[in-house]
Amino acid sequence: MIKHLFATALMTLSAAAFAVPFGSQSVLVVENDTGKILLEKNADTVVPIASLTKLMTAMVVLDAKLDMNEQIEIDRDDVDRVKFSSSRVPVGASISRSDVLHLALMSSDNRAAAALARTYPGGNEAFKAAVRRKIRALGMTQTTIEEPTGLSPHNRSTAGDLVKMAVASVRYPDIVRMTTETRETIDINGRGVEYHNTNRLVGAKGWDIGLSKTGYTNEAGRCLIMNITAAGKKATLVLLNAGASSARVLDALNIRRFMTGDAAPVARVASAARAATGGPRIKASAGSVKAKARTKVVKSKVQATKNRKVAKVKTTRKRRD
Repeated sequence: MIKHLFATALMTLSAAAFAVPFGSQSVLVVENDTGKILLEKNADTVVPIASLTKLMTAMVVLDAKLDMNEQIEIDRDDVDRVKFSSSRVPVGASISRSDVLHLALMSSDNRAAAALARTYPGGNEAFKAAVRRKIRALGMTQTTIEEPTGLSPHNRSTAGDLVKMAVASVRYPDIVRMTTETRETIDINGRGVEYHNTNRLVGAKGWDIGLSKTGYTNEAGRCLIMNITAAGKKATLVLLNAGASSARVLDALNIRRFMTGDAAPVARVASAARAATGGPRIKASAGSVKAKARTKVVKSKVQATKNRKVAKVKTTRKRRD
């Protein structure tokens, strides 16, 4: 007991010294191997969870052991009538259940998620009942999920409960694979259409991500679940209700810096975005300066050539006169 309290105190002091300036309103970071809470902010606050819901949708569909090669036709009933969100999955398209799941997880497509629930054995009501059973089985006592997409603000949970959902999701190889692919080409009505991951950190330099799911609605703000490895440690992080995508990225970067023992958090959003995605930094700036310098030199040479030609013309005219 004393050892546990001492370890907790050390972690608390470490987190305080790091002084992580979280933009997300709720944060929880848990070390996978030990279950230790590394960082925490409002982890028990119940809030809307947006498309993080789709991890639960995926687990319930996979638990049913359905034929993943079965073709599902996207129906008008799958169209978003709540937020009227757009979709690149056309009504009438016939897609394998596996690809529909892929679209729901990687690209967070709402029509895809709705189609998975509609075609669940017994329909939407049976799907909802299965979700409630899964929530109870995972011990998510502060969670309510009323529909499969996350569009409803009544899909609500806490960061603490969502860590439980994330840990359970990692046990499904299909969920891990589909959420950590940067892009995938899927056959839509005989034409290959490329879809991308909604999480810009997936595939970014320096990031080792074992699970990923983003979410956004006006009510929920920017949300993120990830399982990451940094400095040899695996951790699950939940970020809820960030004000912008850049703030969400900044929080994720600072969590990774905390795990790797970096001295201080990154405070600027632009700097964080570049560092998080492995984007251009000083070298790019130097390159831009050099490019501008080369352009000036070329322009100077061109102007000098023009001046010489003009001088020759004037000399010739004088001689002719």
